[in-house]
Amino acid sequence: MRFIDESILNPLSAKAAEAPRKRTHFNLHETLEDPFHRLFIAAEPGTYIRPHRHFSPPKWELFSIIRGSMILFEFDENGKILQRQILKAGSTPCVVESRPENWHGFVVLEPGTVGMEVKPGPYQQPAPGDVAAWAPAEGEPGTAELLNWLSTARVGEQWRK
Repeated sequence: MRFIDESILNPLSAKAAEAPRKRTHFNLHETLEDPFHRLFIAAEPGTYIRPHRHFSPPKWELFSIIRGSMILFEFDENGKILQRQILKAGSTPCVVESRPENWHGFVVLEPGTVGMEVKPGPYQQPAPGDVAAWAPAEGEPGTAELLNWLSTARVGEQWRK
């Protein structure tokens, strides 16, 4: 058995805090070709992952909050928020399943936030149609504005470039 405790989570969070992208991960799967991926993701406020889906090829994703908090979003293809849910460790809901066709993303609310993701492997780069055309790519102008908007945006609102 392998136990995941503070001896793994604390250094993982410290590494994320120091990383330029404000996130890092700890894989339980051994290779990117493994049929199931299980990983812990440490993320700090200000990290940005472009809203995306896992449609080509279709893959579900299961995410649970281990510590800290974040806001998870489901969007339509134009950036309108369909669902907004705060996930906070120690409260419910604490797990979310995303279907392959669901556009999703998140905003981290607290330093030291860690989640666990489970999804089918093997790893494949997202297909061009699986990243949100309405959202800037990581590192492009507009990412800070999008993150700022998401921190207060509500269901039914739509991002405008």
